[in-house]
Amino acid sequence: MSLVGSYVALSKPLAAIFPVLLLAWLRFGIGGLAMWRWLKKPADEPPLTPQTRRLLFLESFLGNFLFTLCMISGVKLTTAVSAGVIMAAIPAAVAVLSWLFLREQVPSRVWAGVACAVLGIGLLSLSNSQLHGGVGTASGADSAQNLSWLGNLLLIGAVLCEASYAVIGKKLTGSLTPRRISALINLWGFALATPAGLWLAWGFDFGAVRGGTWVLLVFYALAACMWTVWLWMTGLKSVPAAQAGVFTVMLPISAALVGVGVLGEQLGGLQLMAFAIALAGVLLATLPSRAAWRLARRVPPGSRK
Repeated sequence: MSLVGSYVALSKPLAAIFPVLLLAWLRFGIGGLAMWRWLKKPADEPPLTPQTRRLLFLESFLGNFLFTLCMISGVKLTTAVSAGVIMAAIPAAVAVLSWLFLREQVPSRVWAGVACAVLGIGLLSLSNSQLHGGVGTASGADSAQNLSWLGNLLLIGAVLCEASYAVIGKKLTGSLTPRRISALINLWGFALATPAGLWLAWGFDFGAVRGGTWVLLVFYALAACMWTVWLWMTGLKSVPAAQAGVFTVMLPISAALVGVGVLGEQLGGLQLMAFAIALAGVLLATLPSRAAWRLARRVPPGSRK
């Protein structure tokens, strides 16, 4: 999740150079080259059932393809710091989807966390300081103000895609290895992005792209397609989906830190308040209950320890 947060922020300068669909296609292509050996079916893996094939497609379409489009387009229209605040809603979204599709019990404090996430996003939409990292057109603040709401809406869509990715991934880890999941969903993403990617590549001037941008692109592709997916799927093999949501707190934190420390963005007062409320929602939604702590520490319910 720390890597995800970093590439969410660093995708902003890439999106200023490459069209969104071309950037997605290049990402999946580089990831595919790095993981082509992972496509080989292990000897002990059962045959893919129709349900597993559908889940692999949905995992790629929602968690890879659609998330990439929403995230890159959203960050392009707003700031990395704003993206961090909105992405803080992921743990609550994971908990809600786990309740809906995995039938996991969701306590009332998780719903309070959802309310905090919504309030934080609402405060963020009132912040004018996010316009410093807006679309960057010559028309100035008016154009940025007109489009910042769309960037925030796209990032909310990315939150729902990422939450779906966590829930579907939990089901996939029951039958496939993390490497196979990573390679197969990347292959689907490449297939989905290829038509638009080829069309945009035909008229794009690749010679004008500087060496440092290519290095950033390779890091972005490997982090987004290979490293983060393999780490996440490996963790999901032994961690429940709702509990995994606690670790997504690193996504908004690292995105905001990269935005401030690397991209030179600033945290305004209203943004700080929105960020704090959103993180409070994370704590409400993901901290273990007293019963869970007792079970983890093997302390009897009536103990004073």
